[in-house]
Amino acid sequence: MITFFRCTFVLLLAMLCVSCGVSTGSSPTTTNNFPVVVFSDFHFNPFDDPTLCPALAAADVSAWQGIFEGSSKVNTLPLWKSDTNYHLLVVALSGVKQNLGTSPVIIFTGDLLGHYFSSSFSTDCSNPDAVAMEAFANKTAIFVMQQVRASVGNTPVMFVVGNSDSYIGLGPDSTFLAATVEPYYTNFVNGSAADYPAFFNTFTSGGYYSAEPLGPNLKVIALNTDSFAPPYPGFPNTDSAVYAELGWLDATLASAQAAGQKVWLLMHIPPGADTVTSSTNFAKGPLTSTTAAMMWVPAYQDSFLQILAKYPGVITLTLAAHTHRDEFRIMSPNNVLQITPSMSPFFGNDPAFKVFTFSKNTFAPTDYRSVNYDLAKAPAQFNAYYTFSTDYSTQGPLDNSLTMLYPTLNTDTAKQALYIEHYNSGNNSGNFNPITPANWPVFACGIGKMVQQDVIDCVNSY
Repeated sequence: MITFFRCTFVLLLAMLCVSCGVSTGSSPTTTNNFPVVVFSDFHFNPFDDPTLCPALAAADVSAWQGIFEGSSKVNTLPLWKSDTNYHLLVVALSGVKQNLGTSPVIIFTGDLLGHYFSSSFSTDCSNPDAVAMEAFANKTAIFVMQQVRASVGNTPVMFVVGNSDSYIGLGPDSTFLAATVEPYYTNFVNGSAADYPAFFNTFTSGGYYSAEPLGPNLKVIALNTDSFAPPYPGFPNTDSAVYAELGWLDATLASAQAAGQKVWLLMHIPPGADTVTSSTNFAKGPLTSTTAAMMWVPAYQDSFLQILAKYPGVITLTLAAHTHRDEFRIMSPNNVLQITPSMSPFFGNDPAFKVFTFSKNTFAPTDYRSVNYDLAKAPAQFNAYYTFSTDYSTQGPLDNSLTMLYPTLNTDTAKQALYIEHYNSGNNSGNFNPITPANWPVFACGIGKMVQQDVIDCVNSY
């Protein structure tokens, strides 16, 4: 199977080499590059029409689409501050399909399930039974996976689990991982990019895995960073599990380096500052060690960054999600983490996704374009929003361009305005965009500083 897939990929690259044009909506394709579609944070809400709950609960997943199609709300879009309903899911996946082009792999950076899933099931389905809720969550996750698969054909989907991908909404928890390991492998990985026993072992033990969807020259490492975040009440971190995953990351990067492979590193919750929470605290006074909120436990972040520093030049792409916003963070001069905007408009953002352009020779991104959906205008489809190199007048490797862009965001008001507009994927009406002139220092420093004290010093001296 692996030999067959690698041969298929060689054939695909040959097709890329002879193709100079693409269909409408796809990335430019030349002999030196290829596109990859990246999307995240569906947060699918099957309770948008609660009258469907009994039928959905009783039916096999294969019947869910027909049930949703029979709803009186089948053509109703969600409002800002709501999760993705069936109509938005259909429109979003249609947009993904229209923009696939020759993308040989697709990336999904987490959160299939809607926010507060368990409590929503109890309320909207009038059923407080935990076993019934877990069965419904399983079917919901599988439904979204199957809808993605139906839209993208046989293309492998490299994915990570999000913090909402859980029965308790603070996970993923081990029972959710055990129940969904096979559907994730079958519907997303598609059985050709990763050895199933190895995938099963790491995914069920901690929610992480590695794969080679494009052949032996590239390794995709998918982490579970949800457990790296500060502990939720009643859901403590387990140091042993976190450090076991970090040890696995270290060993996997070492193996990739020894084999001469390049690595794409995927995660859901990013390291660095929790800029939205910190900006709220900053409105009350200078940041301190208690008000400068961080996305991860500092000790976990320190260990993670130390591991990455051991393998310069190996990682050519680092992606995260979770914030729902279009942003980036400079982890080191040669490794810039890019955060994928969400499909869900839960935080007042417009739904959006990206199509990256990669160098075939280096597996490093050179550009991306954003595709969004203007909820205010409710068009028939997702549409082109902006292209990074055009808006910011850059060229060359994307990580280098982002590193050079960072200082100009503080001096070039036009580029700063672009960044703030793009941050919310276009919806800057009302009070939905959290960036203001007063708290801009927090968001600016969150781009260039990773360590808490560095963030504090940067913001307070801005």
